[in-house]
Amino acid sequence: HSGAGAGTGGMGGGHGENRDAGRAPRHIEIEVTDDLVDSCNAGDSIIVVGIVRAVNSALASGSVGKKAVETSTYKLYVVAHSINNLTAEDGKNGKRGGFLSWEEEGDENKRSRVSYSSNSASYTSQQLQQIANLAHADHRMYSMPTRMAFPFDLLVRSLCPTIIGNDLVKAGIILCLLGGTPPEVSGLEARSGMTIRSNSHMLVVGDPGMGKSQMLLSANQVATRSVYVGGNTASSTGLTVSMTKEAGGDMGIEAGALVLADRGVCCLDELDKMPKSHQDGLLEAMEQQQVSIAKAGVVASLPSRCSVIAAANPKTGHYNMSKSVAENLNMAGPLLSRFDLVFILRDEADTDRDRMISSSIMENFRNSDRAHVTGGDGEKNSGKLADILDQYGNFERVPLKCRLPWVADFQKQPLPMQQIKEYIAYAREYCRPKMTTDAANVLQDYFMKLRDPQNNDQKKDNVPITTRQLEALIRLSQARAKACLRPYVLREDAEDVVELMIESVKQVHTDESGKIDKTRGGAGGKSKKRRIFLEAMINSGKTSVSSMFFRCGMFSL
Repeated sequence: HSGAGAGTGGMGGGHGENRDAGRAPRHIEIEVTDDLVDSCNAGDSIIVVGIVRAVNSALASGSVGKKAVETSTYKLYVVAHSINNLTAEDGKNGKRGGFLSWEEEGDENKRSRVSYSSNSASYTSQQLQQIANLAHADHRMYSMPTRMAFPFDLLVRSLCPTIIGNDLVKAGIILCLLGGTPPEVSGLEARSGMTIRSNSHMLVVGDPGMGKSQMLLSANQVATRSVYVGGNTASSTGLTVSMTKEAGGDMGIEAGALVLADRGVCCLDELDKMPKSHQDGLLEAMEQQQVSIAKAGVVASLPSRCSVIAAANPKTGHYNMSKSVAENLNMAGPLLSRFDLVFILRDEADTDRDRMISSSIMENFRNSDRAHVTGGDGEKNSGKLADILDQYGNFERVPLKCRLPWVADFQKQPLPMQQIKEYIAYAREYCRPKMTTDAANVLQDYFMKLRDPQNNDQKKDNVPITTRQLEALIRLSQARAKACLRPYVLREDAEDVVELMIESVKQVHTDESGKIDKTRGGAGGKSKKRRIFLEAMINSGKTSVSSMFFRCGMFSL
């Protein structure tokens, strides 16, 4: 039974910010009739108004007699009179993200409380003004493309501000929270769900202590609808759906984490701790955006249109550059290839970065002003960042690697989390940017460059890229335009996404010597050098009489 009882503070599904501290969610059966049947789905947050009644369990089951009445217990249930669904679906009643009319009041004193009503959220005039101010934020410095990208940079800077650095990872999380533009379909495709997914998936792999779980928790708090799951305690049925036997003997469907996160975000922490048998449940949900079940005579498909943001630790404790990502995580290749962005965080010694992080941590514990986090070192760092941005002209785009650290230093105070949450919810609901010719050419040129490099020397080292990555570029570009509430995807949006994809491909396919190994990404198994060496040993063992190898023979191979 999904939903919330009136006045119970978050019973069943939905967010838990309204629950009493230290109390577990409670369940109660709700009796619905007539038009209230099928008024909500599993995972929806609802408000039920009804009458609480009690029924004798023994008499209800058919037992009679004085003893049955004396030893029986009474069960509480609610007879529903009305249901208010707080998680309305997109496209309901033919409204596909259109702008609704203002509900103006005649009294002058009531105009400040005028709300902006929609199927899924309501915004006051003050909230709409804050959203508009953030969408038009401008630092009035440097080139015009840099000024136009300032709203997106502000969102990245305000996400998990306690984690210093990792700006590209935060940018990927923001893009996953925003999502792409869902395709408008009708007829059989709309009923069957056969559409191209508009949600992006992201995987963060790194050494312990790099702030992966903290960033996932921030994404879980910022998202309007999200589910946070730990891989070490999750099972395949817990992620998808499970079958339960009800009191009357009928079989019921219990929604899992991916189904509860429909039209939202599912954060999977400690993905490496999840057994491979349980990881298989993610394959269909991540690509087809639905979960199919065929058990106990029940054949059904439940929607799971959510973005998956996962974090994992290497199985050996620290990331080994001589192995591929799949080998470091002990993860199946098909699951790894479904992630649009894969970032690898390595704990390497860097004097400037370590000094900045340590100074920030010490200032946080001393409750000092964040504007004086690094003292003299901060002023030197600000000068270096400003000098880097001065190298670009008035009409040139500044790369993300240079722009995001400068914005983090320029904007001393991050935005409130509630404001970010409202902004992202508004962008997901009403902003549906379309691709322009310039942006499409940027994405197509990058795709063709990876598929077929012009340089003959690079053809043997080109990384494997398919149309799945091209679709990922389109989704991320649309999300990048959503961050600024633009109706069209500009060239600068596509260039930012290409920079993110280049960094992701570089981190995944770079070996310990710093060279590109095309067999390390996606469904690729062992790294190229190891596979060639093993094949040479097997061939040599077939031709030689002895099955033993000496050191000199191994060096010759």
